[in-house]
Amino acid sequence: MFLETLVVGPLQENCFVVACEETKNAVVIDPGEEAERIYHVITSHGFTLQYIMNTHGHIDHIGGVADLLREAEVPFFLHQDDVYLLEGLERDPLQTYFQITPPPSPTRFLDDGERITVGSLEFQVLHTPGHTPGSVCFLVDQTVFSGDTLFADSIGRTDLPGGNHAQLLASVRTKLLTLDDAVRVHPGHGPATTIGHERQSNPFLL
Repeated sequence: MFLETLVVGPLQENCFVVACEETKNAVVIDPGEEAERIYHVITSHGFTLQYIMNTHGHIDHIGGVADLLREAEVPFFLHQDDVYLLEGLERDPLQTYFQITPPPSPTRFLDDGERITVGSLEFQVLHTPGHTPGSVCFLVDQTVFSGDTLFADSIGRTDLPGGNHAQLLASVRTKLLTLDDAVRVHPGHGPATTIGHERQSNPFLL
């Protein structure tokens, strides 16, 4: 599995290019901004972009979707419960600062437990509401892309509209802490970690 992390935009959001090295099919997770830079990673390695998949609909995670779709017309996936964030983008106070092109409506809505195939890779969708109602994580092999649900030694904020602290903690405990300790966690911001480390050291989970 090919994996490259690109830290993009003023909020230093982690965007991920993940590809099957056998078939050269690739997926982009959370293109927050800098679509041209993201697409360059794909083309420079000879990959073909298959999907854009978002962990949630906050502006710092979807800011590059529209521009990336101009580079490659591919399906865009998001959980239905976060569509309200796209629809309310123009009213988001951060839009005055970001000035992003609003993304189109998702091609398809993500469902808890579904599996998305990219070459020989299989991504399992884990619905983890709390940071937003439609937050999801993507599990592939021994790697989970946790969006803003789980960070190294922290968890996602829940003070924004749609956030729910108790729900987020329940999501982490029932969907993420049930994974093996060795599973590597790639969050939406900050450094990578492991499930085992968070189980033992995360102050929000002890």
